[in-house]
Amino acid sequence: MSTFDEIFDWVVVGSGAGSMSSGMLMRQAGKSVVVLEKTKFFGGTTAKSGGVMWIPNNPFMDPGEDSDEKAIAYLDAVVGDDSDAPGTSHEKRLAYVNEGPKMVDFLLKQGVALERGSKFWPDYYDNLPGGCTTSRTVIAPPFDRKELGPWAKKLRLGMLEMPVRLDDGLQFASMKHSWAIKWLFAKTAFAVVWGRLTGKQWTTAGAGLQGRMLKAGLEKGIDIRLETPVSELIVEGGKVTGVVTVKDGKPWRIGGNLGVLVNAGGFAQNQAMRDKYQPGTRAEWSNVPEGDTGEMHVEMERIGGVLAQMDEMVGFPGTLSPGWDKEYVFPGMQAVTAKPHCILVDQDGIRYMNESCSYEHYCETMLKRPRANPSWAIMDAQFMEEYQLVGTVGIKKKPQSWLDSGYLKVADSIEDLALKIGCDPTTLKATVDHWNAMMDKGTDEDFQRGVRFYDRYLGDPFGKPSATLGDIREGPFYAVDVIPGDVSTYGGVVTDVNSRVTRADGSVIEGLYSCGVSTASPMGRVYPGAGASVGPSMVFGWIAAKHAAGLGNQAL
Repeated sequence: MSTFDEIFDWVVVGSGAGSMSSGMLMRQAGKSVVVLEKTKFFGGTTAKSGGVMWIPNNPFMDPGEDSDEKAIAYLDAVVGDDSDAPGTSHEKRLAYVNEGPKMVDFLLKQGVALERGSKFWPDYYDNLPGGCTTSRTVIAPPFDRKELGPWAKKLRLGMLEMPVRLDDGLQFASMKHSWAIKWLFAKTAFAVVWGRLTGKQWTTAGAGLQGRMLKAGLEKGIDIRLETPVSELIVEGGKVTGVVTVKDGKPWRIGGNLGVLVNAGGFAQNQAMRDKYQPGTRAEWSNVPEGDTGEMHVEMERIGGVLAQMDEMVGFPGTLSPGWDKEYVFPGMQAVTAKPHCILVDQDGIRYMNESCSYEHYCETMLKRPRANPSWAIMDAQFMEEYQLVGTVGIKKKPQSWLDSGYLKVADSIEDLALKIGCDPTTLKATVDHWNAMMDKGTDEDFQRGVRFYDRYLGDPFGKPSATLGDIREGPFYAVDVIPGDVSTYGGVVTDVNSRVTRADGSVIEGLYSCGVSTASPMGRVYPGAGASVGPSMVFGWIAAKHAAGLGNQAL
């Protein structure tokens, strides 16, 4: 029997949102909880993300707008059961649909402010059975870091450090077409200035969610420790009974009476693991924090866990604009190629996908296609004068460094542009001519871009006749690279319906639970909607705590 330096009821590795939903449930049950975070900041990948939860039939939706039956029909249609995706099953998806709204209700009762993400944030495959064309998203409102007191500086920076909701921020690019959006921008600008004058420290998106989770967790008595990496899972008699971490520079053994939950992120910052499981991808193209290096994947495998779906990631198409490596968030390109007057081509100048598809499917398609990494976004003057490219609108506002470095390719003809991106002029000209012919008909006959509601989500809401379709005829013509970045890896250990880590023979490793991107995603190899990483992390972390504490179907 091991001798522990400390014992808690529930030991959590990593500080993502699933860790806190789990920890708060344990505290509600009167159990002691410690959260061990390896980096010097709280929040994990969740804090750097959009902080969106995809929760079907959530309490913010209108009565009759959704149902468990619609949600499971959608998940079964889009995810399905694939022997090559053992992280998912109908039973796990059903547990997610059933428990997700309960988890949201629980957090609301714990004082965590949440709200609907948007009235229009469609599922990524909304045309499939049960798909939602409005929104199943849940977010947290903007949060003032000062509410955390001495913990304010310990909350990881987010992607949007201002008092604006993520979905509202996405509208600002269209404000010249709408007085309502101009007013929203003006209110946001005033809130920023007023916040500075009154000493507020606003953050939103993932950091806003994690700020609220941290505040509630501290109030509930969760012991949260930063710069406390876990190096080993302690196993006794086939059961995980604790972890080895560090204190004052020395090994420190912490026991878990009810178990250990691993929610330690993925391996996006480990290039050796990426080369093994996801060749062609780069750690520096990832938006995840520096701590996502995959050592808990390796440790769980060492004691019998099975790694699966390791070749999957939550793709985030980006671009290598000058200074990209100095940015806190990799410059995104999905919203660029979803706009009219822009298409994506491979290195041969051939268009090969619906450019308005989900970011996960976008990058997966890039990586599966030969000579598509990098690809090229092809635009004309109509696009350049109307839409944002890496935060700028209008060719006159493009930094000179873009031209000097050769990042932004410019030419008076499509044929000359082809030479600058290194492809055959005849091929690229044929691709653009074919696109323009389809635009004359008002439809994308090749990949049906614009058919789904989601296709239009990142398009131009004021675009006529289409939010996402438009010809490429007005020179000059432009091209920039598109790279398969990510917002996390998507593979890890296989778990059962109660988040217990399982062995190759299907038996469970007693005392060991896992959630988030430390696991093979319960969504399989597909990303069904916005928040399909954060949502499952929070729900299955909560499910793990329910099971470990023996709460069953008790009202919480």
